[in-house]
Amino acid sequence: MAISQKYDAKQVEDKWYKYWMDNGYFHSEVDERTPYTIVIPPPNVTGVLHMGHMLNNTLQDVLIRRARLKGFNACWVPGTDHASIATEAKVVAKLKSEGIDKNDLNREEFLTHAWDWTHKHGGIILEQLKKLGASCDWERTKFTMDENMSASVIKVFVDLYEKGMIYRGYRMVNWDPEAKTTLSDEEVIYQEKQGNLYYLQYRVEGSDELVTIATTRPETILGDSAICINPNDERFAHLRGKKAIVPLVNRIIPIIEDEYVDIEFGTGCLKVTPAHDMNDKVLGEKHNLEVIDILNDDATLNSNAMHYQGMDRFDARKAIVIELENLGVLVKTETHINKVGTSERTGAVIEPKLSDQWFLKMKDLAQPALDAVLEKEVNLVPEKFINTYRHWMENVRDWNISRQLWWGQQIPAFFYGDGKEDFVVAETIQGALEKAIEKTGNSELKISDLKQDEDALDTWFSSWLWPMSVFNGILEPDNKEINYYYPTNDLVTAPEILFFWVARMIIAGYEYRGEKPFTNVYLTGIVRDKQRRKMSKSLGNSPDPLDLIGQYGADGVRVGMLLSSPAGNDLMFDEDLCKQGSGFVNKIWNSYKLINSWEIDAEKEQNEASKVAVSWYRSKFAKVLSEIEDHYSKYRISDALMATYKLIWDDYCSWLLEMVKPTFGEAIDKKTYDEVITILEDNLKVLHPFVPFISEEIWQHLNNRSKEEALIISKWPEAAEVDQNIINEFAVASEVIAGIRNIRKDKNISFKDQIALDILNNENSSDTFNAVIQKMGNVSTLKYVEKQVEGTLSFRVRSNEYFIPIEGAIDVNAEIKKLEEELKYTQGFLKSVEKKLSNERFVSNAPDSVVAVEKAKQADAQAKIETIKASLRALK
Repeated sequence: MAISQKYDAKQVEDKWYKYWMDNGYFHSEVDERTPYTIVIPPPNVTGVLHMGHMLNNTLQDVLIRRARLKGFNACWVPGTDHASIATEAKVVAKLKSEGIDKNDLNREEFLTHAWDWTHKHGGIILEQLKKLGASCDWERTKFTMDENMSASVIKVFVDLYEKGMIYRGYRMVNWDPEAKTTLSDEEVIYQEKQGNLYYLQYRVEGSDELVTIATTRPETILGDSAICINPNDERFAHLRGKKAIVPLVNRIIPIIEDEYVDIEFGTGCLKVTPAHDMNDKVLGEKHNLEVIDILNDDATLNSNAMHYQGMDRFDARKAIVIELENLGVLVKTETHINKVGTSERTGAVIEPKLSDQWFLKMKDLAQPALDAVLEKEVNLVPEKFINTYRHWMENVRDWNISRQLWWGQQIPAFFYGDGKEDFVVAETIQGALEKAIEKTGNSELKISDLKQDEDALDTWFSSWLWPMSVFNGILEPDNKEINYYYPTNDLVTAPEILFFWVARMIIAGYEYRGEKPFTNVYLTGIVRDKQRRKMSKSLGNSPDPLDLIGQYGADGVRVGMLLSSPAGNDLMFDEDLCKQGSGFVNKIWNSYKLINSWEIDAEKEQNEASKVAVSWYRSKFAKVLSEIEDHYSKYRISDALMATYKLIWDDYCSWLLEMVKPTFGEAIDKKTYDEVITILEDNLKVLHPFVPFISEEIWQHLNNRSKEEALIISKWPEAAEVDQNIINEFAVASEVIAGIRNIRKDKNISFKDQIALDILNNENSSDTFNAVIQKMGNVSTLKYVEKQVEGTLSFRVRSNEYFIPIEGAIDVNAEIKKLEEELKYTQGFLKSVEKKLSNERFVSNAPDSVVAVEKAKQADAQAKIETIKASLRALK
């Protein structure tokens, strides 16, 4: 194939992704190999790619591509989530823009619109992931509302209900007035906000006495059922058994006693509103108080609020404060920091609301999932999340699984009468009819007599089955795919859904298969900008991932995302990282162009420099490969990339290719060329998980490959013996070459001009890399001497001294002056160090490590002084 001078990322990416797809490299079927399985955290079906998706899916692709190269039967299952709240909100907004009110539609009509929206906008994000290079098994793409996926959800609901673990109850729930649905506790985000604490006076019935209470929500006095005092509070002992009058509504309410009241907070008197506060509800039940709900589902005030009916809750608060002030009821207002619950989905302020809902008992279900993490059957990476996980699981509350939505799996409860218990639960309406007849003894019941619960199940109630349902493991628990691919290997996800999703998947795995759903959970950080702000559209600080790919190429963006992405820690994203990633890709391309430009001489003998260079790189590669494997095993993917990056940029490009490349105008010997190509192929294999496109492009250029020989399915390099001695010797040789280059630079000696090099003979001298030193330093002659020869400059590398004759090459007098100034400075530096070391107080009190550093400075300065003096003697 002809090679392009400039790397064209888009052309290369389109070409090879199509090639991989056409040849089915991403697809997996059950076979005799060991499986390696990842299930994608399903993004919202109508979502678009953002920076968090980029990070998460790049990590997954790195893991799956490496597994493929390691010989595993790699299966990465993609899919999307129906996202009840988010999708329904978008459909409602779309209908509104067309002049259609959801309330004017029946369920079937609305679902028709929802499916139309999903088919039109759904799956866009999966197509975008292909641009990133995601090697998912697209033939396995699932959607949480697929027929068999929904059937799995319904089957599990029925099973858990029949086990007595799902129940219907009238409970205080978290109500999202924007989405008009309940939320689980985990979907409520608490934020500290500054508000006000209002001090209001209630008149005691039958007297002129006033009782002052403090509240952050004065509008809820319209629903007050009692005032509560602490029985141990002597200030209010005289109020026992009396009643008070609620301002505005003039409702007479009892003054009750309960130790729940905090004597120190506010005034010591508490207004009790059972319909609008979780703790007040408990008090209400305990003291048999009236429940007065003043809010509609959209958080406007209802008829119980009298002349405030129809007003928004926050507007009503302002109006009520004014009225209370005018009536003299409001005595003072203080600023107050309060924790306010907001919806994780819509951002709306949550309202506590009493409602009939469906709940799943979690305590017993959670125990095996807690044990699995504590006993390291499931590994959380990083481990810092274990304590957080344990705290949540040990304090888990029953899960509110019903949602007042239409988009989602409809709860399979069928009512046959008006009573609260007049229902049956079944997978189908026919099954429900049979159960209803059996329960009632009424054989005259017909399907038309049954009415299914209007609510849908929480989206997480479908996605908690994801690792099983994608392999049909709920409907067919003994099928060959679930038995082969499950449990999966790794899950890559965000810490913020550790409880929403990860914990619940572990719970479901033990409940329905008796084993974990995955072995390792890699928890990524949050992608933030340079100011540490979370990237979001509202802040305008999040670049479009597809624009980044267009500018820097997919490989460049992948490298950029991973360069600073340690597990569990936030990524401080800077577009310069993508620029650096693109630079790395270009470096790889240019290094291949260099090799491709070489003429090959089949008759030419391999020279000593090339021979030792290849031997060194093989050991260096084997050592770094071991480090890379260690990083992968500990899920330090960023470290694995950095080790690979340095190996390719520094050791391969900057050293190996420079050591072996032929002199200008000459050809390279075939033995060295073949060895370099073999090395390059191994390099491409370790590069492939990070930069799949350019690695496949170069791999295919190297040889005429069949589809069975593509890089994506080639074999990961095997561990090899490491010769640490040759690695150490090269480290010294590279410093010698650097020393020669520094003298050339300092003395303005052109690299074209050859120089001689003398080496002071000592027991530490090694001649292994002498041929490399001669080539890289353009050294004409290299010999060992017993002492420094006059007319030479010297430099030290560790314990060795090197001399370069400079006669005629430099201004000797100027060099002597420069060395004398350097000698004077170094002697002064040595004097200051020795003064510090002669101070007994410093030596006695300073840490040993600090004293050791000062002694090392002393030894270095002494050695440098001797080298400078030797150079001066040689020049004078």
